[in-house]
Amino acid sequence: MLTIVVHRFNAITHSQIFVLDQDEALDFYVGKLGLEVGADIDFGVMRWLTVRVPGQPEREILLERPGGPGMSEETAEQVRDLVTKGAMGGWSILTTDDCRKTYETLLAKGVEFTEEPTERPYGVDCALRDPFGNRVRVTEVTV
Repeated sequence: MLTIVVHRFNAITHSQIFVLDQDEALDFYVGKLGLEVGADIDFGVMRWLTVRVPGQPEREILLERPGGPGMSEETAEQVRDLVTKGAMGGWSILTTDDCRKTYETLLAKGVEFTEEPTERPYGVDCALRDPFGNRVRVTEVTV
């Protein structure tokens, strides 16, 4: 008889997107979008900078500057070039109770949108890009 052991994970706690300037990313994600800092730790070879929805410490986004220790300087330069071109494909979805109101609030803070609030089969959403080309959708789920 063959016994199969199934491993089960409890949660996804961190995701990562590349940014070119962590201070600029902090200003955007915290100062404009209203997220909060989860961690800001200088490890010498890198800065571990995470943001999260206020009051939700179980899920964070790492705002990582391409570089060591995870990659060589040559590779980091190639990744930075791709980020500059908006070709890295990073994206996040943030939910809200009122997409249109959130859109107006963020627009007043200078956030540039790529798509206005639009009715979808699942609710209402809109789209924006961070200063580095990462896509963010703001979604009001109504189903």
